[in-house]
Parts: sequence; C-alpha cells; structure tokens
Amino acid sequence: MRKEVIKQVKAFRIFGRSIRDSFKSVFRNFSLSIASILCTTITLVLVAIAIIISANINHITKDLEEELTIVVYAKADTPDERLDAIEKEIKNISNVTNVTAKSKEEWRVEMQGYSDTLNTTLDYLDENPLLDSFIVTVKNVDDLRPTALKIRDIENVESANYGEGMVEDIISVFDIVQTVTLVMVIALVVVTAFLISNTIKLTIFSRRSEIEIMRLVGSSNTSIKLPFVFEGFLLGVLGSIIPIIVMIYGYLIMYEQVSSSSSFSIIELVRPMPFVLITSLILLLIGSVVGMFGSARAVRKYLKI
Repeated sequence: MRKEVIKQVKAFRIFGRSIRDSFKSVFRNFSLSIASILCTTITLVLVAIAIIISANINHITKDLEEELTIVVYAKADTPDERLDAIEKEIKNISNVTNVTAKSKEEWRVEMQGYSDTLNTTLDYLDENPLLDSFIVTVKNVDDLRPTALKIRDIENVESANYGEGMVEDIISVFDIVQTVTLVMVIALVVVTAFLISNTIKLTIFSRRSEIEIMRLVGSSNTSIKLPFVFEGFLLGVLGSIIPIIVMIYGYLIMYEQVSSSSSFSIIELVRPMPFVLITSLILLLIGSVVGMFGSARAVRKYLKI
C-alpha cells in the first residue's frame, strides 16, 4: 500500500515538474518558440478560412436544395374525392416529406394579383382554366426524377414538373462544390499537421544536447519526454489563440455585412452561434494535439530516446 502511495506521489511530482519545465522552456527558447507559434498561427488561419468557406457553401447548398420542389397538376374536372386520394398517394411515396394542396381557385386569386392584365383576363373568363395542384417537397433531391416519375403514374395526374435538366445540373454543381471544399479542408489540416510537427521537431532537435545531459544524469525516458510533450501542447494552444480571435471577429463582421446588404439578400450564412464556438474548439484541438504529438514523435524518433 505504501509503495503504491509513493508511486502515485512520484507520478504527480513528475507531472507537475514537467508542466513547470515546459513553461520555462517556452520562455528560455523564446525565438524558437515564436517560430513554432507563428507557423501554427499562419496555418490555422488558413484552416479557419477553409472551414468557414466549406460550412457556408454546404449551408447555402442545403438551403437551395430545400427550395427544389415538384409541382403536380391534376387533370381538369378531377373530383374532390379523387384529389384527396391523389394527395394521399403522393404522401405514401418514400422520398416525399410534405405535400401542399393548392386549388385552382387559390391559383386564380394569386395570379390576379400578378398584374392588371391577368386580373382582367381571368375575370373575363366564365370558367376557371387553371388546374388543381400539389407542391411536393422531398427528402433527397438526388431522387427528384424518380419521385416525379412515380407521381406521373398516379391516376388523374396531368403532370409533375421539377425543372428537368436544369435541376440535375444544379445538383451536380452542388455535389462538386461540397466535395472540393471538403477535400480543401482535409488537405489544409494535413498540411497544418505537417508544418507544425516539423517546426516543433526542429525546435527539439536544436536542444538535443540538453536531452543528452538529462539522460546522462539518469533521467527516465518519461521524465525527459513529458516536458517536451507539454511544451508542444502549450505552443499549439498559444498558436491557436490568434486564429481563434481573428476567426470569431472576422466571421461576426462578415455575417453582419452580408445580412444587412441587399446585394446578398438571397444568401444566408451559418448563424454565428454556435458555429464560431465549434470552429474555435476545432482550431484549438488541431493546434494542441498536433503540437503534443509532434513533440512526442520528435523526442522519440529523432533523438533516439
């Protein structure tokens, strides 16, 4: 029991001393620490920009996809009972999320408000020439065409239109943009990990004599590596602070400018909360984790600990 207590006390002492030495080392090797922090800062700013672009493109894409609907017209003189049956059959299609019925009288009132010419023309006609319709929204826009084909097969359905050709092109562009932005974010994260890791490796390599002395006096591998691991963690955290501040304030300003500008009225960016908090956490994790593992690998692999 006593030995276990002694081991625990020793472990806490090593842990506390490692944290203290890591803070001292950052200031003792100030020029090398600044180089690591600047490298981390620059690369994480690029990562933050890539994340913002990717998240907002995906958000705008999703909003535009939700606007894509199928407009279904029933045949003329379809009785009300059959219209109710058509609506139920459409709702039973697996890809359909919502069906909104719109009668020909509702269409007439709406179209009369478009212009005086239409209003006069529709008033002149004895009978309403418009058709009863349904506005259909879907779960997956990639399946718009198969869904429209199923609806067209329903009895008493005149047509089911969704902008054939153009919609497929828009969806293809959306898919390409999402893929490109995702690859861009992943590539920048990999590059960031590589740059931060190698900068920290150079920092540790320049202090190899210090590590040799620690080995000669009998320090264990753990007690040697821990200060460097904590130092890498600390450098990563310090390098994340500026990108996080720039990202938060930059995104808040951009969001306000876009939201208040009439030129971008059709564009709605991701709301700042909790987006900036999540992005800040991602940047902090990338900086600290890469810094920590970069230091650990440098000590183990390059200095033969």
